[in-house]
Amino acid sequence: MATTHAGRARAESYLCSSCGTASLRWVGRCPACGEWNTLGAAPARGPRPVGRDAGAALDVAAVPLADVPTDAARPLATGVGELARVLGGGLVAGSATLLFGPPGIGKSTLLFQVLASVAAGGLGVVLASAEESLVQVRARAARLGLVPRTLLALEGPDVERVEAAVLGHRPAVVVVDSLQSVSDPELPQPAGGLAQVRACVERLTRLAKSSGVPLVLVGHVTKDGDPAGPRAVEHLVDTVLSFDGDRHHSLRVLTAVKHRFGPGGEVGIFEMRDDGLRALPDPGPLMLGDRMAGVPGSVVVPVLQGRRPLLVEVQALLGPGRGGAAMRPQALGVDAARANLLVAVLACRSEVPVPAAAELFVAVVGGIAVSEPAADLGVALALASVVTGRPVPADLVAFGELGLAGEVRTVAGADRRLAEAARAGFTRALVPASSMPVGEVPAGMDVQGVRTLAEALDLVDSTAGTRGVPGTMPGWPTPAAAASP
Repeated sequence: MATTHAGRARAESYLCSSCGTASLRWVGRCPACGEWNTLGAAPARGPRPVGRDAGAALDVAAVPLADVPTDAARPLATGVGELARVLGGGLVAGSATLLFGPPGIGKSTLLFQVLASVAAGGLGVVLASAEESLVQVRARAARLGLVPRTLLALEGPDVERVEAAVLGHRPAVVVVDSLQSVSDPELPQPAGGLAQVRACVERLTRLAKSSGVPLVLVGHVTKDGDPAGPRAVEHLVDTVLSFDGDRHHSLRVLTAVKHRFGPGGEVGIFEMRDDGLRALPDPGPLMLGDRMAGVPGSVVVPVLQGRRPLLVEVQALLGPGRGGAAMRPQALGVDAARANLLVAVLACRSEVPVPAAAELFVAVVGGIAVSEPAADLGVALALASVVTGRPVPADLVAFGELGLAGEVRTVAGADRRLAEAARAGFTRALVPASSMPVGEVPAGMDVQGVRTLAEALDLVDSTAGTRGVPGTMPGWPTPAAAASP
């Protein structure tokens, strides 16, 4: 029911019952969510003491920062190596962690394995299941292995029951699955609404801080891939983890989007199997095991996911154009706008005869997405390779950012990229001239610094070996056209 005019005049601020947005004046339609007649007077607060009376009333006592113990944030081991890599050791006491990802990707499976591992060490843990019944949870647990007796489960969406269970059992870890299903009975809004989500996260975060129990919240994502809310609770938690992957592939990637207790951006790699998730300290055999050497359009690129180097295969393909009109590239695992830019750089800054009416495809195989510009050089070499029909040497890796002038620009972490490539058996590398290793290069690896895309193409062409045969469909270059400048 709408607030009366008199009530609106007396209120200091107004809150939207749908999304929780605050407003200094009453309006008929919420400026944030667009709902009508949802703004009501905010609860009145008593006057706060000011001046000298404020310190006495609140009993404020600041302490020397040097006296604060440095070991208070010692992490609790989770028993899952890749999760420990991302978190910098484990879950910190009193911390609040948000794990989000698309439905069915394995969020509940990962956290159940964490709870089972911690409980196997004799510590009590609590799983608050707000979405599934305990029968459903038990059925999934039977597929994953033994269930320790110290792993306790709580059914229902009531946030007050979660608080009572934590205070009553004092577990080592508590997991709430999921955030969009838990609700505060004191609020009239339905579960999953922004007001409910924000209120529940605030209550549970305060509970974690006051009790010292690590809290893990499971969240879903929107169609845009952002945490459902949208992104309204990220600032309330200490750590935000993204769990993603292609549901048609077994590879899963865990990324620290935000982490107050260590560096963000760290990545953990998992393989989804019938008996749960298996950590992959070395994902190379899974990502490059099926690679076909000597095929035009294939280049291996060392990328950095956080501080972790990974070797990914970039593939390119040209198909016949439709109606003679130029087409934007179709990209999978790389940004389509970036791929379109690289096509333009390749056409304007090199002698590679890029067909104007061809249909272009670029993909990172293996189910992983690459967003850093260090993959530019590898993508451009893959495109040039498929156009000319000359395969890139199978033992060569390439990385570097490309500018619009065709220059190869420096990237971070060259030493780690080269070390990972050498460990995997690659013997040659093309890198930005400004990113050449300061010390010794990895043993058995020939590293060439290049300043332009044209220079990189010349080096690849001089060592390409057996030349492939380009396609003969309409819009594709013939071998004679590919050989001509």
